[in-house]
Amino acid sequence: MPKNSITLQSLPPAAQEALVQLGQRLRAHRLQQRWTLDDMAQRLFCSPTTCRALESGKPGTSVGVLAHALWLLGQLDTLNNAAPLAAGFAATLTAGRRVRRRAKASPPGTIAAHERDF
Repeated sequence: MPKNSITLQSLPPAAQEALVQLGQRLRAHRLQQRWTLDDMAQRLFCSPTTCRALESGKPGTSVGVLAHALWLLGQLDTLNNAAPLAAGFAATLTAGRRVRRRAKASPPGTIAAHERDF
């Protein structure tokens, strides 16, 4: 996705502020570890520019880089709190899943050889 997409341009101010605050917390955790920006970038396998963008709250930064940074800083469990589900809703998500057929099962609507009795 291009960095100047309409989605990024239309980001609500409250969402932008939340990203900035998240970036500040990530920076504080990095400093607590006594890592430089270059150290963090090496650990994330990204450029210092990307790391700086993450800490600045830039909305175009990859969510994968964010997850990796949280993991490095020992904060990955906080990602689960990002969008919690209502109490009973999680069970309904798994209940509606389709079941895989066995690899050698015949496709629906076909009659297997052992079923032909004519």
